[in-house]
Amino acid sequence: MSRTGLIACGMLLGILAFAGPAPSPAMAAAPKAVVLQVDGIISPATSDFIARGLAQAAQEDAMLAVIELDTPGGLDTSMRSIIRQILASPVPVATFVSPGGARAASAGTFILYASHIAAMTPASNLGAASPVSIGMPGSGAGDKPDAQADKKTAGDTMSHKVTNDAAAYIRSLAQLRGRNADFAEKAVLEASSLSAQEALKAGAIDLVAANVQELLQKVDGRTVKLDSGKTVRLETADATIVHLVPDWRNQVLALLANPQIALILMMVGIYGLFFELTSPGIALPGVAGLICLLLGLYAFQMLPVNWAGVALIAAGAAMMIGEAFLPSFGVLGIGGIIAFVLGGLFLTDTGIPEFDLSIPFVIGLAVASAALIMLIGAMAARAHKSKVVSGREEMPGMEGVVTSAVDGMVYAELHGESWRVRCNEPLSPGDRVRVVAMDGLTLQVTRAGPAAAIRH
Repeated sequence: MSRTGLIACGMLLGILAFAGPAPSPAMAAAPKAVVLQVDGIISPATSDFIARGLAQAAQEDAMLAVIELDTPGGLDTSMRSIIRQILASPVPVATFVSPGGARAASAGTFILYASHIAAMTPASNLGAASPVSIGMPGSGAGDKPDAQADKKTAGDTMSHKVTNDAAAYIRSLAQLRGRNADFAEKAVLEASSLSAQEALKAGAIDLVAANVQELLQKVDGRTVKLDSGKTVRLETADATIVHLVPDWRNQVLALLANPQIALILMMVGIYGLFFELTSPGIALPGVAGLICLLLGLYAFQMLPVNWAGVALIAAGAAMMIGEAFLPSFGVLGIGGIIAFVLGGLFLTDTGIPEFDLSIPFVIGLAVASAALIMLIGAMAARAHKSKVVSGREEMPGMEGVVTSAVDGMVYAELHGESWRVRCNEPLSPGDRVRVVAMDGLTLQVTRAGPAAAIRH
């Protein structure tokens, strides 16, 4: 080999020595664990957040998605949507009831049972998963005994149907994951609850861990079978933890998924449209009112509301508006407040404080609505009765001073403007005149008083 070839080989060996061995795929990218923190009621915003989080976990090829859960329950529709996302997830999902003192009650129990791995932290609990239905028929105080019995029978039948459906659903999830199906059914039928250690002993969960890091250590090496049939061996001991927090879209959805906010938006929308109709041309109240009304209706569409309650609220607002214009001697106003309060009480009945309207809030909003609407109506009526102070309508009755009269052409100064005037009697500069009619751009006037000095 020539001297030049020997030099080239030496340089190549030196480069390879400094470069070292090529990194393996395992060394190039450490496994990831995506943690989604869910704290509060299960709502459409929660469902959207978990859907986006699981999609990101799949996109980043995460080893495990952890739902760190603390919830008193929530909406059945949102819960089932979350469970469908977990079942269809290409990434194993672990639901971890954490931190200490947390709970997975009601809808949270279903989500825990649906997950590939169910874990809890010490001093946490799960259960009390009995469903609460909204708008379920019940007995009325003014009904006849036969009618009360019929309504009670219908209510009992519907309650049994909903409860049995929920019990069958959670039993199927327990059988899918190999967990304690008897406790799952009791959690629905009898509102039973278990602590973390009791749940582990009963086989309702897979493990107890103090925090997410310990959870990842304990599930390391575990084999998980996804619902697609694929089997995944977890390697999470050294996984990089990625925390996801709700973005602005989830925060807006969470704000809208609040019956109090939805009701306030609806009433602000009614106020804005009412103000726009009574004072047309301003535009801003009408535009803002329309946007708020649509947002309020969208929020009601997301929530499990009784639409009879929404109708009563709308009827109450209409009666309060009518009170501002019709001589009903307070009948419409009082009736509107009563309808509004009843509508607010019938609007939701979930048993979850965050989803139910309190009586003081409903009464306060009804009184404030009545006062504001009547105030706007009174201002509009006063403005309607007041004298017009601009435009063609203001001219009759206005007084001015004749400034010139030459060859039958008479001009007078009115409101700082020079107008051509016509009178049935001769006029001369300085005469005071009063407008009685307007013919095009010529004013018909009469003499109003003695001549005044003309300023030049």
